[in-house]
Amino acid sequence: MNSTLQTIFGLLGGLALFIYGMNMMSEGLQKAAGERMKMILGFLTKNPVLGVLAGALVTAVLQSSSATTVMVIGFVSAGLMTLPQAISVILGANIGTTMTAQIIAFEINDYIWPIVFIGFVIFFFSKKEKVKSVGQTIFAFGLLFVGIITMGDVMKPLAASPIFTDMIAKVSEIPVLGVLLGTVMTLVVQSSSATIAVLQNFAIQPGADGVTSVIGLAGAIPILLGDNIGTTITALLASVGQSRNAKRTAVAHSVFNISGSLVFICIIPWFAKFVQWISPKGNEVDVISRQIANAHTTFNIANTLIWLPLIWLMVKIVMWIIPGKDDNEARENEPMFIDSTIVNQPVFALHLIRKEVIHVAQNVRTVLLDSKNAFINRDENALKQAEHMAEMIDSVQKKAVKHMSGLMADGVLTEDQARQTASYMYVLGESERMAQNGLYIARASRSKQEKGFRFSKDAVKEIQVTMESISEMLDNCINTLQTGNIENAGNVILQKQDILSLEVRLLKNHMDRLKKGKCSPDFTVEFTAVLHSLERMGNNCMSIAEVLTEDLDLSHDIQDIKELVNGNGQPASVAV
Repeated sequence: MNSTLQTIFGLLGGLALFIYGMNMMSEGLQKAAGERMKMILGFLTKNPVLGVLAGALVTAVLQSSSATTVMVIGFVSAGLMTLPQAISVILGANIGTTMTAQIIAFEINDYIWPIVFIGFVIFFFSKKEKVKSVGQTIFAFGLLFVGIITMGDVMKPLAASPIFTDMIAKVSEIPVLGVLLGTVMTLVVQSSSATIAVLQNFAIQPGADGVTSVIGLAGAIPILLGDNIGTTITALLASVGQSRNAKRTAVAHSVFNISGSLVFICIIPWFAKFVQWISPKGNEVDVISRQIANAHTTFNIANTLIWLPLIWLMVKIVMWIIPGKDDNEARENEPMFIDSTIVNQPVFALHLIRKEVIHVAQNVRTVLLDSKNAFINRDENALKQAEHMAEMIDSVQKKAVKHMSGLMADGVLTEDQARQTASYMYVLGESERMAQNGLYIARASRSKQEKGFRFSKDAVKEIQVTMESISEMLDNCINTLQTGNIENAGNVILQKQDILSLEVRLLKNHMDRLKKGKCSPDFTVEFTAVLHSLERMGNNCMSIAEVLTEDLDLSHDIQDIKELVNGNGQPASVAV
């Protein structure tokens, strides 16, 4: 293999190791800090300064401003975050992404192989998942630097090539060419951290005198600015097919980086001097990697400080670029919150899944209300509404389960997250079955009219009161999903005995009415089928409540509830 091919494949191989190591480190960090990541979500709805902090912290874990921006776009599209909130998080994401360049600038090449070995031992031999995730992070961190070393080694011959140095000289003399080069590089690699790592590795190659960089800081800065512009393309692509506000969020990311680059390209000489002043002193070839990292950090911090008080202006700009009124209503038969673009960020993906489960359960509540009206008042419009909503629930449930199955198949979930995902699948399945059972009762109203049946007032009243009680049980399940309050789910479980005897008690009442001549024997088959549906809905609620309490890891509370039901305690009653 000739030297040119060796250089090309060495550069590509080193870049592949770097990107793989960075992604693997991100996955390990997410698994190790999963619960703490949930706390960061609380910052996202606070003031802009906290939004910037949250964006920086999330990006430091995800190791990618593009990943954070894509996640934010999903939140905006789902209506969980406003446009100003999203913009503040994106400002912080641009600061957080500079951490990778700062890490790369450390001279730790002599320690890389011990780091790789230690990370490997912890990752492959540890049994505890948390410890294993820490090992994965350490191993990936070392692998990331192996890629950097590989790229640095194959770039050394380039520094001595007259053709290549002439090309770099032209880029250094014409900053716009550097910006274009950086933009194209990031478009191809889809990672500004990777292209900046390449830039840092090339910059540390010495020129003819052996002490100055082959490109110099002034020549590296335009490429650095281009890298920041190129990274916005990922977010723009992720916003395709999303809501207007989601598109505006992606455009805001582009406006932020493009506007900053236009300003800084005009002040490169002064900017370079400032970076040299705040950076370590020494031969340029020895300190330029840190200078590039500091230039990257300074650019994003300065740009953030400029735009932070002007978020209102950014909102106006993006709304002018993408005009029109935005709505966050779900597309027909499509999930409202689930977003497949953030499947690689499990903490945030599960947050959206929980929102989707709550939304489905609320729609089931609507089906029960319409079904009750259809049965009691023989309301044809209520029946049609119940049928339409039940169809939507069925479609969303299937797509949500498919999404969660993909999430589990990707292997990015911890054991706790996988268990939680399985619980959400189960709750969705029970919710969908509950909607179908409610729909059966609604259709019973049409059936009894077609057959000339007319239930007695007492029978209708029993069914009405029972459906209201079941709706109350469902409300308790929804409240548990929203707040994590064990007491609400416990109230549902306490009704277990009543649910199990529900069908028998109502059927006995029907038989008493038959003896007294208040009901016709012809109604028995229809009435029994309705009772079956009511009992199944009660069991659906009870199953959901039990899964939610287990998912919240409140086994002691569950045991207390079971002892209360089976012991001397008096369980709450279901009115019938």
